[in-house]
Amino acid sequence: MINHDPVDKLLDDATNGRSILKKRDVLHFTFIPDVILHRDNELAKVTQALLPILKKSRPSNLLVYGKPGTGKTLVVKTVLSKIQKRVEKSDFPIKLVYTNAKDETTLYGLLVSFGRQLGLKTQKELPTTGLSISGVFNRLLDVIQKNSTNAVFVIDEIDYLAELISKTGKDILYNLTRANERLKTGSLTLIGISNDLTFKERLDPRVLSSLSEEEIVFTNYTVEQIKEILLDRIKTAFILGTVDIAALNLCAAMAGQEHGDARRAIDLLRVAGELAEREQSETVKEDHIRRASQKMEEDKETTALNSYPLHEKLLIVAVMRAKGSSTGEIFQAYKGLCKATRQREITQRRVTQILGDIELSGLITGKIVHQGMHGRTKKYNLTVQPDVIKKAFKDDLVLTDVL
Repeated sequence: MINHDPVDKLLDDATNGRSILKKRDVLHFTFIPDVILHRDNELAKVTQALLPILKKSRPSNLLVYGKPGTGKTLVVKTVLSKIQKRVEKSDFPIKLVYTNAKDETTLYGLLVSFGRQLGLKTQKELPTTGLSISGVFNRLLDVIQKNSTNAVFVIDEIDYLAELISKTGKDILYNLTRANERLKTGSLTLIGISNDLTFKERLDPRVLSSLSEEEIVFTNYTVEQIKEILLDRIKTAFILGTVDIAALNLCAAMAGQEHGDARRAIDLLRVAGELAEREQSETVKEDHIRRASQKMEEDKETTALNSYPLHEKLLIVAVMRAKGSSTGEIFQAYKGLCKATRQREITQRRVTQILGDIELSGLITGKIVHQGMHGRTKKYNLTVQPDVIKKAFKDDLVLTDVL
């Protein structure tokens, strides 16, 4: 008897069908290869910047920046890992701690993350809420001094905190970069990693001069370099001969067009491989790469849109309706949507804050417009097509009527 159950069919195909991927984790962004291709110069510079640790001295604060997918995090983590292994048996206590500002979203959360890694594990030692920012900072310094720790704090994607830092957190970030003036024992070095080459313009000049005692810029990969990186991953991730050379070339070319983003190229190859495997194709072809690219864009935008609470969704719909309009005009459109959906509206001040948060995600863009004697205003536009928003929100019952 033929089994027509779709779940069983998929499971049967996965069990009995041909597999072309043999080691998927090699295509995951967290994978750290044994050899990092085309980054010898950057590896040397980061190592040289941190060499004082091995000589029992404090390195300078370091700012590493470049476009996404240029190997910044990979290089910094690799160097720190090698240093950690060398000093494990040393009598010079070193603590290398890492956090990603995109994951933490607030300066308080970021500092708590560092505190947990320094050993402040309990709520009593360091509560997740309730202290002032300076109170959390003081506890970090206390534990560093108490244990005579030579700490290296790595803040990845520090540009996500740039807006916050320029407002409430600028004094604390400045104090972090100058912490050694207060420490009697131990030391603190700050490494910032940024995807945004212009984010420095949003920092307080005092913070910038303290943070960027040393700077390392990561240049974009060329298409040929991306191709070599992909070939290196393919050897381990795929069964021999299952990726067409035309698909490889297209994958490298597409990523090369997006400022040489090797991470996107690897993600693209992984998704294309999964599509090919599901279809029981013997090889990854150019069509799989194209469809993988389309799927990744749709998934990224839909996931981001669906992650928002209701009022953020209403504001995105308001921006869609009031295209190219000011905050005030968007607020009026938002009020109309609240009335139509019987929701209690939030204040215009809160709306302005939320629009700023959504802008950071890249789903909308804001531009300051000068209006002569009427001063300045900020006008917003969507960066995604209205159809994408409608498709993402179609299952939200509250939004059904207004869409």
